Amino acid sequence: MEITILGTSCMVPTKERNVQGIYVEYKGEGILIDCGEGTQRQMNIAGINRNKIRKILLTHWHGDHVSGLIGLLQTISNNENPQKVTLYGPRETRERIAHLLRSVGFEHERLEIDVKEINPQGIEIIYQNEDYIIECAYLDHKMPCLGYSLVEKDKRKINMAKAKKLGLREGPLIGKLQAGHSVSFKGHTIQPDEVSHIQKGKKLTIILDTLPCQNAYELAKEADILIAESAYTSELEEKGLEYKHLTTRDAGLIATTANVKKLIITHFSQRYKTNKELEEEIKTFFQNSQAAYDFMKIKL
Repeated sequence: MEITILGTSCMVPTKERNVQGIYVEYKGEGILIDCGEGTQRQMNIAGINRNKIRKILLTHWHGDHVSGLIGLLQTISNNENPQKVTLYGPRETRERIAHLLRSVGFEHERLEIDVKEINPQGIEIIYQNEDYIIECAYLDHKMPCLGYSLVEKDKRKINMAKAKKLGLREGPLIGKLQAGHSVSFKGHTIQPDEVSHIQKGKKLTIILDTLPCQNAYELAKEADILIAESAYTSELEEKGLEYKHLTTRDAGLIATTANVKKLIITHFSQRYKTNKELEEEIKTFFQNSQAAYDFMKIKL
């Protein structure tokens, strides 16, 4: 899994920071979380092929998170063979997408888009395949806003050196062992644990635009990487409460309580000319942390 931070600004883009967009690539599939204005250009600069996007996860419908969406959809529809895109968003998403598609003139009938409006009660799984699941939950913002987790499924890994010592080679028996089944070979029963181990899947959680809330803690629980907004330093706690945004202290508390391995903060107010002050402070609240920057890449 490779994560690219396409924008780190809150509401207003600056010369150094674009507004929100996070791109995740897993086994060749592109998943875009939010699409603020300029996201396509950021993808171009980062060398990301927009034609890989298969899923778009919208946190909420404030402009700094969605104002680049119509341009991206138009570009995708202009491909010779447009890929199908599944778009997930909170309540009101279907209506807003319909308005968006009518707001400009393009042949959007060529666009194969499946809009899934989700209204979770607590933490809910909204998608899964053999490799990973996507969970989401409502956060506490001024409008319906979702947080998301991408959770890789645990996989059984075969130790071929051990298997070969027992006389096994690549083939159906190895496949059965990898699936967790015992096999009979040359009169002996071989258990999966004799030649394999469980590799725990990785977890990425993204929490943007919220006050601290129970769902934020639950969604981030045991995450390998938590990407959380920190619009303000801790001295501006009152402003965070007013606009329903996290401070660095809030993000650090979520990461600590949820037993997160690494914290990346983003979504910074334009009052901060660089992320230096935010990075210095977040480390006082959660040591294994870092302030994001545009085009930052993270491997998980």
